[in-house]
Amino acid sequence: MTVDVERALAEVLPAEAVITDPDVLAAHRRDQAEWASSGMPRVLVRPASTSEVQAVLRVATALRVPVVPRGAGSGLSGGANASDGCIVLSLMRMNRILEVDRRGMLAVVQPGALNGAVKAAAAEQGLWYAPDPASWEFSSIGGNLATNAGGLCCVKYGVTGDAVLGLEAVLADGTVVRTGGRTVKNVAGYDLTRLFIGSEGTLGVLTEATLRLRPRPPKATTLVAAFPTLVSAGTAVCDIMERSRPSVLELMDRTTVRAVESWKPMGLDVTAEALLIARSDAGGVQGEEELALMVAACERAGATSVMSTADEAEGELLMGARRFAFPALEQRGATLLDDVGVPVVRIPELLAAVERIAQKHGVLIGTFGHAGDGNMHPTVVFDRKDPEAQARAKDAFDDILHAALALGGTITGEHGVGSLKRGFLGAQLGPETLRLHLAIKGALDPLGLLNPGKVL
Repeated sequence: MTVDVERALAEVLPAEAVITDPDVLAAHRRDQAEWASSGMPRVLVRPASTSEVQAVLRVATALRVPVVPRGAGSGLSGGANASDGCIVLSLMRMNRILEVDRRGMLAVVQPGALNGAVKAAAAEQGLWYAPDPASWEFSSIGGNLATNAGGLCCVKYGVTGDAVLGLEAVLADGTVVRTGGRTVKNVAGYDLTRLFIGSEGTLGVLTEATLRLRPRPPKATTLVAAFPTLVSAGTAVCDIMERSRPSVLELMDRTTVRAVESWKPMGLDVTAEALLIARSDAGGVQGEEELALMVAACERAGATSVMSTADEAEGELLMGARRFAFPALEQRGATLLDDVGVPVVRIPELLAAVERIAQKHGVLIGTFGHAGDGNMHPTVVFDRKDPEAQARAKDAFDDILHAALALGGTITGEHGVGSLKRGFLGAQLGPETLRLHLAIKGALDPLGLLNPGKVL
């Protein structure tokens, strides 16, 4: 069977696009989710065009071989992890920015294009691509689409799906479909664009995206406030969101702040229990008023210090501190990164629950995230060499998911379900909605070949 698959793929793809080297296969068997299981792929393919993706899927369907689509491998839920004997379909050779339409304010890109490259191409035309996951410098647009990635600016500008006008996708049998278009409004038929976004490669392979661009926002003013408790910081978040619309509103707890300051010293207040980093990009008088509202909200919540800067370099330094949060925690041990979302008004309750969970299991949890939209990343840090510590970390991770659901939230805000949280999806969706998901999957991928073992 192995020979048949390799031979069939070699007949429809250039020689350099079919890889069987064991070391290369091992390097493409998983994403960044350390705890998510992964198998060994049979072969890696690197198509360079939509027609080559079609050819791969036709072979896979004919021979009944599972296919795992893959972008840059920067995912955090096991969504790109291989299953034993599968075809890993890497889209990173399809990395062209096909068009940037300045007047139409859109870009047409292939899935392997990096988020940062799209931002740069838009900037050359005086425009801005808003979605900005923390991995924007190295994550691919295809991966961002697969998980409906968020980021720091989504509190004001929305997640990846809010910047997508249309898609091209290849279905499991090799059929090419196009959804949406180039218009901002489009309600002709079902919203298939939204269906594919966030589907984590289980419904089709995305091969092209038409993305909405925006005018560059004015230069931002950045605020940082220190708080004596996590709950008081959460209270400030609720107040800020009730009165204004910041372009960024991020939270870091004491554990995270200390980890960042230890790894990348920048003068952060390591005595505070929490820091809030907020930005206004409204500009002019409106920006000044928005900043004043945020300062007042922090003071009402009991902030021990509040400072702001209009200096772009200082602002970027503070934003860098937030972007360093996860890698800084990784310096302290193995990590289990959670990605939960709750209604903004329930952030204080979530933060309190995380503190209780850390105490209950005797584990270190660094909490940071996109406080402005309720999407937080409690990160359990543990000794990977200690089996008991691993077990306690896993129990804490699961308890955080249960806590989010109990607060009317979600098990994932932006990283996706993948294989890591597959067992929790039913608890969030309920049996009827889960059956609807399975029916959609069955209609588009009747043989179950696309990214098996993920999401559902």
